[in-house]
Amino acid sequence: MKCIKTTEAVGHVLCHDITRIVKDVVKDTAFRKGHIVEEKDIPVLLSLGKDNLYVWEKDENTLHENEAAQILCDVCINDNMHPSDVKEGKIELIADCDGVFQVDVKRLDAINEIDEIMIATRHTNFPVKKGDRLLGTRVIPLVIAKEKMEQVKKTAGETPLVSLTPYKKKTVGIVTTGNEVYYGRIKDTFTPVIIEKMKEYKIEVCGHILCNDDMEKITKAILELKEKGAEMIVCTGGMSVDPDDKTPGAIKATGARIVSYGAPVLPGAMFLLSYLEDGTPVMGLPGCVMYAKATVFDLVLPRIAAGIEVTKKDLAHMGNGGFCLGCKECHYPNCSFGKGV
Repeated sequence: MKCIKTTEAVGHVLCHDITRIVKDVVKDTAFRKGHIVEEKDIPVLLSLGKDNLYVWEKDENTLHENEAAQILCDVCINDNMHPSDVKEGKIELIADCDGVFQVDVKRLDAINEIDEIMIATRHTNFPVKKGDRLLGTRVIPLVIAKEKMEQVKKTAGETPLVSLTPYKKKTVGIVTTGNEVYYGRIKDTFTPVIIEKMKEYKIEVCGHILCNDDMEKITKAILELKEKGAEMIVCTGGMSVDPDDKTPGAIKATGARIVSYGAPVLPGAMFLLSYLEDGTPVMGLPGCVMYAKATVFDLVLPRIAAGIEVTKKDLAHMGNGGFCLGCKECHYPNCSFGKGV
């Protein structure tokens, strides 16, 4: 940095905050560190007693923090999001719709390993609402070498670092299984829970079939709901290893491709995920979904609702962070559950 006359400071970058104090009226920051001095600022600076200023010496090989923040924004931004105005070298991205926010964590890490660079995001696979802040970008110093920003662009590659996929699935079919419910011995308290969870993603129930513990009937019910146009199907009950639990076999009998029967998540270990030939997801939900505030179903449902295929590898990754602490007051999704990468 160097000291120059204020009258010669237009276009230079301030190295420090400049405070304005009016006795009994105001004390605030008139100009923040990193501000680029404009012609209109000169009289104000002089009135604050600043005949000289400490400024950064910018040259053709360096960029101001605001210019660098724009480059970081450019390597991140994708469809369904927009940037904030740049402020003090920081730009944030904001969601334009409800959907699933995803991050290429490997590339994010590689960029953040570059000295003087930072991009901070929400967790990948996080369900967000329109207007939510998704990430923030900035560089650490007031000015940074252009060469370093070229390294950022090379590391990022051609594909945006993040994405926001809007929810697409609009209808669900529900198959409720179990002799105890079918014959009226107990009240069905599972289906209302599913309906409430679907409302969060604006998914409507297009069909609900109640079955006893008959595998053929459960299989027929799944296929019937598919014919009615259900864009996803959930089966409740009958998911354990007891002899009377027929749901996993019934799902397999539809011809669905089983992704996994079982997930490294508690609650929700007995979860089953499969896809029919046309890509319609069929899920078997264990009993914990009925009474636990957050389960494996809450981790998978946003991606299913957005039409994002969930793989065996995706489920395996859920083990890191997949242990719910069962807090007395549930704060999901604002907690550690499901936040492993």
